[in-house]
Amino acid sequence: KDNLIPGVKHVIAVSSGKGGVGKSTVAANLACALAVAGAKVGLLDADLYGPNIPMMMGSTTGPEQKDGKIVPVENHGVKLISTEMFKPDRDAPIAWRGPMLHRALQQFLSDVFWGDLDVLLLDLPPGTGDVAISLAQFLPSAEIIVVTTPQLAAAEVAERAGAIAIQTH
Repeated sequence: KDNLIPGVKHVIAVSSGKGGVGKSTVAANLACALAVAGAKVGLLDADLYGPNIPMMMGSTTGPEQKDGKIVPVENHGVKLISTEMFKPDRDAPIAWRGPMLHRALQQFLSDVFWGDLDVLLLDLPPGTGDVAISLAQFLPSAEIIVVTTPQLAAAEVAERAGAIAIQTH
């Protein structure tokens, strides 16, 4: 258990080396299925450049603040947070580099009041870069699901995502 997010029993990152293979779809459907089964679930859209969890989950509102913490939006029994909820306009790009990505992820983990959760799912961006490495540092006990499609290019890159998970423990 990681101390960064008290009250969260399990953290599962949904990853891949490639975009467009279904990470967000797997994360959103798994979150909803767990909630239907009675689990307390959170879903963090960690794809900071291409966030789409709010759209997939039908969320049109932004989070509120209470006692200095961000209160996630709840849809379909799942607590949600995403950079998409903080942008003034859906078309506004996010142009952050490593240190800003690192800080944004840290805030989503420590400054959001997740409450007691059985599972916090993280929808990671494609690749094995800054976000994946930062999350491995923040959440060393997180587990990972690697999503791929049968195409050789996607499968080979997914293997690299799995290798990074092994390297970062």
